[in-house]
Amino acid sequence: MPVSPDYRPDPRFMQLGPEFADPVTAADFPETVLRHRNQRAAATVGLDAPTDEEWVNNFGRFAALPDNQPGPLAMRYHGHQFRSYNPDLGDGRGFLFAQLREAGTGRLLDLATKGSGQTPWSRRGDGRLTLKGGMREVLAATMLEALGVPTSRAFSLIETGEALQRNDEPSPTRSAVLVRLSHSHIRFGTFQRQAFFQRADNVGALVDHCLDAYFPDLADAPDRAVTLLETVVARTANLAARWMSAGFVHGVLNTDNMVVTGESFDYGPWRFLPHNDPNFTAAYFDETGLYSFGRQPEAAFWNLQQLAGCLALVADSDALIGTLNGFAPAYRDELRAAMLARLGLKGQGGDPDIDLVNAAFRALAEGGEALRWEPFFFDWFCGEEARAMAGPRAGLYGGEAFTEFRARLTGFEADRPERLDHPMFAAPEPEEMLIDEVEALWAAIAERDDWAPLAEKLARLEAARVGWGL
Repeated sequence: MPVSPDYRPDPRFMQLGPEFADPVTAADFPETVLRHRNQRAAATVGLDAPTDEEWVNNFGRFAALPDNQPGPLAMRYHGHQFRSYNPDLGDGRGFLFAQLREAGTGRLLDLATKGSGQTPWSRRGDGRLTLKGGMREVLAATMLEALGVPTSRAFSLIETGEALQRNDEPSPTRSAVLVRLSHSHIRFGTFQRQAFFQRADNVGALVDHCLDAYFPDLADAPDRAVTLLETVVARTANLAARWMSAGFVHGVLNTDNMVVTGESFDYGPWRFLPHNDPNFTAAYFDETGLYSFGRQPEAAFWNLQQLAGCLALVADSDALIGTLNGFAPAYRDELRAAMLARLGLKGQGGDPDIDLVNAAFRALAEGGEALRWEPFFFDWFCGEEARAMAGPRAGLYGGEAFTEFRARLTGFEADRPERLDHPMFAAPEPEEMLIDEVEALWAAIAERDDWAPLAEKLARLEAARVGWGL
């Protein structure tokens, strides 16, 4: 495979040894039809030069990348699933394929799969991914990146020519293999597995690995486990705040779906809010609303508590508890920053910022079903009241429910107001990602094999990413 000078392989994870992963072989698929290739992401790791045929050889047939892992590794982990502990997890339909350094930042990145075949952790599953599931992950990751949420990126999607049986969508359905690019696939559950077996030595090794590989500026910290938890708490607070400002509902916030680098990944039953609703759930099987929109910060904190419990094998419990207590203030600060960023405003600091953010949430709530989530931020971007009041929701904004929000805007300065010159802001409506559109995009593929609507949507989302500048 041809690579650019930005290609810097650094296969670190395999150095942890056999307690953390199992060598596996990718499935031999009957077909490999390239459906999505993330050229912008590929350029960041020096993999933008291959032809489509070469691309498929590496990301559909999984020929090893130059000087990288000699073969795929199915990662071992446990996890709490809807707060019930499951010791029978692990990469059941995916593996870590390669690790590389990101151009410009030098940060370590993983290339990992979903739908690449059975592993020792498949638990009687077929190890496959539906094409619809792959398409949905491409859409979720692209939208979240556009909205400034730390997220994995959908690197590649290849249709694999198998007919799959599923209980949650019409079957037989088409199959695919996805490759995602993320800064880490070390889950909270990776620590849980080692703690379950009381392997303090492996917990310590994992702490050292995470600091050395992902947070090298902290590698000399005297209390390494507490330092790692402090970093993960801060990054998780940022992630939860960004979900909330984006109106995103992940759907399955189990401990095996959260990683130490604080990125969102593994998109299954996700949804974006149609309008403000703290009780909105994404997964049909979330009958108690455990992972509803409004409970996501709580879920993130609960998961951090489980991680801290693992680290107690190698660190002082009081110090870990003190670190956990930092989540709530960190989350409040991150939510304030995230909401101001979405509104395109410079913060004033202190109470004015908090009051404005609270007023924005109240306005969204009082707008009810008449006010969709994304249009609110689109209309009021950079605090331009005249623009909002000239738009299609002017009648709503002129009502009493928005009096406080409009008053609180006074005195706030726009952050990079030149962003409003982007063509996106000349349209009456923003790019959204509501379920009806997702289903329509899939229908075009399922019924007519028409990929043009998806390509057009992804192009608009890329324009939105540039326009928002988040």
